[in-house]
Amino acid sequence: MSQWSQVQQLEIKFLEQVDQFYDDNFPMEIRHLLAQWIESQDWEAASNNEAMATILLQNLLIQVDEQLDRVSQEKNLLLIHNLKRTRKLLQGKYHGNPMHIAVIISNCLREERRILAAASMPVQGPLEKSLQNSVVSERQRNVEHKVSAIKNSAQMTDQDVKYLEDLQEEFDFRYKTIQSLEQSDKNSALIKQEMLALQAMLNTLDYKRKEVLSKIGRVIHEIDMLMSNMLTEELLDWKRRQQIACIGGPLHGGLDQLQNCFTLLAESLFQVRRQLEKLDELLTRLTYDGDPIPVQRPQLMEKVNFLLYNLFRNSFVVERQPCMPTHPQRPMVLKTLIQFTVKLRLLIKLPELNYQIRVKATIDKNVSTVSNRRFVLCGTHVKAMNMDESANGSLSVEFRHLGPHMVTEELHSISFETQVCLYGLTINLETSSLPVVMISNVSQLPNAWASIIWYNLSTNDPQNLSFFNNPPAATLSQLLEVLSWQFSSYVGRGLNSEQLNMLAEKLMGQQVSYSDYQLSWAKFCKEHLPGKSFTFWVWLEAILDLIKKHILPLWIDGYVMGFVSKEKERILLKDKTPGTFLLRFSESNLGGITFTWVDQLENGEVTFHSVEPYNKGRLAALPFADILRDYKVIMADNVPENPLKYLYPDIPKDKAFGKHYSCQPNEVSKPSDGGVKGYVPSVFIPVSKILNDSTDPHSPSDLLPMSPSVYAVLREHLSPTAIETALSSPYSTD
Repeated sequence: MSQWSQVQQLEIKFLEQVDQFYDDNFPMEIRHLLAQWIESQDWEAASNNEAMATILLQNLLIQVDEQLDRVSQEKNLLLIHNLKRTRKLLQGKYHGNPMHIAVIISNCLREERRILAAASMPVQGPLEKSLQNSVVSERQRNVEHKVSAIKNSAQMTDQDVKYLEDLQEEFDFRYKTIQSLEQSDKNSALIKQEMLALQAMLNTLDYKRKEVLSKIGRVIHEIDMLMSNMLTEELLDWKRRQQIACIGGPLHGGLDQLQNCFTLLAESLFQVRRQLEKLDELLTRLTYDGDPIPVQRPQLMEKVNFLLYNLFRNSFVVERQPCMPTHPQRPMVLKTLIQFTVKLRLLIKLPELNYQIRVKATIDKNVSTVSNRRFVLCGTHVKAMNMDESANGSLSVEFRHLGPHMVTEELHSISFETQVCLYGLTINLETSSLPVVMISNVSQLPNAWASIIWYNLSTNDPQNLSFFNNPPAATLSQLLEVLSWQFSSYVGRGLNSEQLNMLAEKLMGQQVSYSDYQLSWAKFCKEHLPGKSFTFWVWLEAILDLIKKHILPLWIDGYVMGFVSKEKERILLKDKTPGTFLLRFSESNLGGITFTWVDQLENGEVTFHSVEPYNKGRLAALPFADILRDYKVIMADNVPENPLKYLYPDIPKDKAFGKHYSCQPNEVSKPSDGGVKGYVPSVFIPVSKILNDSTDPHSPSDLLPMSPSVYAVLREHLSPTAIETALSSPYSTD
């Protein structure tokens, strides 16, 4: 089943997450129509290879054209229109930068895998539970309800102001009519009656003015209370969810809902501002003793302007944190002279602001708090916000060609500032990215990423640049959850409770209840593991790299137990059928994977055998699935055979790994069959030799260049003893 087919079968809450990362940059329609073709391409490799990305983009457009031909025959007008628009969009947007679409599609596929993995992992950690708090959801609904009510109140007040304006115009007309009469006419009884009516109208005007001012005051108060309490909390929660998402946590949503709330409040405040300006106009045409407008209006206008200032200031956010396109799973780690991208958004969506706001990017604006050295950003650091590039028409700007020029080991901040001029108001806005770590060499990336993890796990403060002067401890249960996210986001499958328990023991050195245990930064990333020359994080990062580059399909399928101690693996295997094996990561070698199988001697004694761990150098020569298929063991006088029969607990080996074999095992052929210029085709076969008197492997497994046909000939002409003698000769390798 294709990955896209699996995605479509997810529950609605997971489908909503998928919907969040498909937009005009890569429409979901294209993902759906070209699902199998898209999944068969290596977009991740293309994201770092411009020539490959160019070819893939051309092929993508060809695939779209083929779909266009198909739907044209079906006369599906709507789909024809959408495909033509999408093709034009893709060609126009990525023609000069094909690597960008490779990055986008690679990210989308990876996020799909992460969501699929999350859907299959029922365990939910404390951090994720806190982000999905029902109280938070209830507050979101309350905010939207109150914003809608405020908007309605402001519109109703508009009608009151219009009624007041009409009433004052009638009063003004009737008053001027009386004033235009001759003095003799003014003394008539009819005129006196009219004067009494005008006095009554003036009383009504005074009452209506006070009523309108009171209603405006209530609207302003409701906006003030909403902004001070629930809306501020909503924004802080979104920023916290963004922090967690940056370190591999659940995708954060809610920004569109916040934009709707901010926009409606801004529209209501500007509407109230116009109402106050209209009252000022009415005041210039008519005033009287005790008139409430000159007394109350200035204070209300000052409050409205203050609320608008705060609303705009809070609405300027970093929608997507700084990230190098070459390392999409490692945001906030930036390499000198390598461009990165960052996207900003104004949550107030007003058409009159389009292309009027120019944003300037700077690094370490307050240099005195960080370092004595000044840093500069290379590339285009001033751009205009617009509604054209976003899928939902939001006012945003994306910097794609920024690069840091200098580097130190401190945390740094990238600041963005702009100015909004609207309806006579001038508001200066400023926001900053989460702290970033600068590196000068990719070898520094693992430790830099550890710093980003620790910072965003441990603090809600978005600008504590001196954090690592005295880094706080982290709750072990939360850290383990974040580590599971690293596997989920980077290699498509998170860790289960048993795997997390093993990591907890690795960190603590013993089995403990880690629900509230506090772990230090040094223990995580600075101190070497007992008896080892590397830290816990370096060990874990090497495993992530191994999975990503060499055993990813096996890991995603859940066939790699991985994190299990030698003691635990023997407990798991001892009662299993001989030939049952499991795969685990080496605890003594960086980036190594090994397999252990159980066997039974003639006397009934259970034995265990483990091969020397395979590292990335050996796995680059032969796929791991092929190693498991072709692995042979020579036990003293026995004929070489594959001891691996069942993947733990009882899955036949070929059923588990068959689809991952690079090719079917070669049929045994004679030397005269096939080959180039008479040579016998050769393959690498992993072979180990185990002595009868040892329950442990005598030597590591090695990859020996022996073809099936050669091995068949040896068996025809040599006895098992002769073969064993040959393997034990000085020319063979143990």
